[in-house]
Amino acid sequence: QTILCFLRSFEYSQKNAVLVPVAALGVGGMLVYWLRSRHKIKTIEMGDGWWGSGERPLKGREDESIRPFKIETSDKEIEDLHQRLDHARYTPHVEGAAFHYGFNSSYLKKVVSYWRNQFDWRKQVEILNKYPHFHTTIEGIDIHFIHVKPSYVPHGRAVIPLLMVHGWPGSFYEFYKIIPLLTEPAKHGLNEGDVVFEVICPSIPGYGFSEAPHQQGFDSIATARIFHKLMNRLGFKDYYLQGGDWGSRITTNMAQMLPQSVRGLHLNIVFIVPQGLGRLISIMLGAYVPWLVGLSREDARRIYPFVQKNVYDVLRESGYLHIQATKPDTAGCGLNDSPVGLAAYILEKFSTWTDKSFLYKDDGGLESKYSLDDLLTNVMIYWVTSSIASSMRYYKENFSKDPHLNAHNRFAVHVPTGIAAFPQEIVHTPRNWAKDVYKNIITYSYMPSGGHFAAFEEPKLLAQDIIQFVRKVEQL
Repeated sequence: QTILCFLRSFEYSQKNAVLVPVAALGVGGMLVYWLRSRHKIKTIEMGDGWWGSGERPLKGREDESIRPFKIETSDKEIEDLHQRLDHARYTPHVEGAAFHYGFNSSYLKKVVSYWRNQFDWRKQVEILNKYPHFHTTIEGIDIHFIHVKPSYVPHGRAVIPLLMVHGWPGSFYEFYKIIPLLTEPAKHGLNEGDVVFEVICPSIPGYGFSEAPHQQGFDSIATARIFHKLMNRLGFKDYYLQGGDWGSRITTNMAQMLPQSVRGLHLNIVFIVPQGLGRLISIMLGAYVPWLVGLSREDARRIYPFVQKNVYDVLRESGYLHIQATKPDTAGCGLNDSPVGLAAYILEKFSTWTDKSFLYKDDGGLESKYSLDDLLTNVMIYWVTSSIASSMRYYKENFSKDPHLNAHNRFAVHVPTGIAAFPQEIVHTPRNWAKDVYKNIITYSYMPSGGHFAAFEEPKLLAQDIIQFVRKVEQL
């Protein structure tokens, strides 16, 4: 009996000897799966779309050809513009108001006089055509882009693809001065040629020479997907991204959508809306002890007094946003019919978004930073393409889905990120706040000068920062 009990006990212990490790492996496997799923990067679903006119064709593949494109003009186009400029009606300005009421009508007369009598659109078209332009059809609409390759590549150096995305009321033309600094940096004294780019600058659909979406709902996610498809169509598996204004949101969405395709993300504005009790307390404490809440002295200088700079100033500069985010076509109809109205509406942004103090200048400080030829060329891109209304719709499509523009912030950005913080930008986002979304900030630079239109205003500063960022990422 004793021996029998012993044998049964031995048999039971043998079974346990097998079951315990199996159970341990099972629990361990579940734990590993749980840990891995916790750390799995959440991405924005890529999806698909159709923005062409009418229903999406059921049969046949989309034409994926890359078609060379050339900007052209005509006597008829120029004569029509001149007639409209000749018959412009002006409203008397308020004495001493400078740019506080918007574009000063007295200075507007000077701009229009230059536009009518000295501005040479044919010459500017030649300048626009100095870089190769292309069209390709994606999701039913023609996408315009320029693609500039370096004329010389040092032996043994790889050319790095860089997609640069503009915003509103800018265009691909904003990048014309920075492109040679990136494609031929050694020639311009920026480096020894260790980092050389080929630059792709698309026009957001509905802007300039990119076809406007014919369907409702075209937002930054759809744009991000289309630009990924564009880069894939050009043969790139991975690439760098750079953006400001809407370009910042689009390129951020691209990094959130396909992080494996994004080698690095460089931004010259970051949109992080301060939210939550913790952030409110840190803002209050930061005014007195910035170091305690992770703010530098420069952060404190740029964001305080907080209510003035982040509430009153933003409200003053965002009236256009409320119109464009609700009923853009109403104002768009008038702007599309009047070149003078269009110029006033667009160029006012190039004044106060470049430097807030320009509000106090009768000429809006415009010619202290830009030439009238450059400013009017950007306006003309909207004029000759009749794209102002469709560009304004982009606000409605995005804000109607995401009123605070923060819904996508739950998708953290894990790709290497560089941020160039320009001192005259509309809003300043400290590095400590940017880390809420951008988890892998490699460089964060307090730029010495410049505002919202960084590539247009300070091309060399921005190019230097991009090169510094890419060099660090490539060495990781």
